[in-house]
Formats: sequence, structure tokens, C-alpha cells
Amino acid sequence: MGLALAAELNGYPGPVHVLELVDKLNLSADQRASVQRLFDSMKAEALPLGAKLLEQEADLDKQFATHTVTPDSLKASTAAVAATQGALRETHLKYHLSMVAVLSPGQKQRYAELRGYGGQAPSIEDHHHR
Repeated sequence: MGLALAAELNGYPGPVHVLELVDKLNLSADQRASVQRLFDSMKAEALPLGAKLLEQEADLDKQFATHTVTPDSLKASTAAVAATQGALRETHLKYHLSMVAVLSPGQKQRYAELRGYGGQAPSIEDHHHR
């Protein structure tokens, strides 16, 4: 869904990718512990939201499959899906924001290079073609 694409493309690394690159970024033990804590917290928040989103989408699908959908149920269901998608996206983005305080400027630059951004912010189209 590209939940954190805006952050990723503009110099806000995500905990998942930082953990994948932990050795290449030369993180200290304290930094590693901080990144792991952020990742664990993000996962604890995101997994229930993801499960809720899947349930809401399944409910919407079921309404159509059983031909029980009405204009009111459609409006309520799509609003619920949108709210959960927003909460899930905010969850991912806030952890990208938190990562900025953990990494040094040099580590953030190295992260961009390792992720193939070369220190300049690529366009969204460039990211989708990877």
C-alpha cells in the first residue's frame, strides 16, 4: 500500500529497513536497541490495525457477495475502512519520524545510498519501478 512512501523517499528511514541494514550502517549497541524497540512498538500497533482492516474489507466484500449492501451500509463500511487505513498509515509514518532522532546524519545518508536513493530524493515513480 506504500504506507510510508512519503517518509521513505524524503530521508525518514523505517525501522524495518534500518534493522535489515544494521551492520552496514554501523549502529551502536544503544542505537540497535532503540531501533528494535521502535520496530517492536510499531509492530504491536500495526498488526491489530492490519487485522481490523482485513476484517472490514471482508465485511464490505461480503455485503456485495450476499447482495445485502445498501447505500447506508456502503457509506459506513467505506468510512470505517478509510479510518483504519489512515490510522495504519499514521502508525507507520510516526515510526519513520522517530527514526530520525536515532540515526546520525551520516547514517541517514548511508541509508539513502544503501536503499538506492543516492542521497537525492527520487520521485514516487522511480520508487515504484524498483
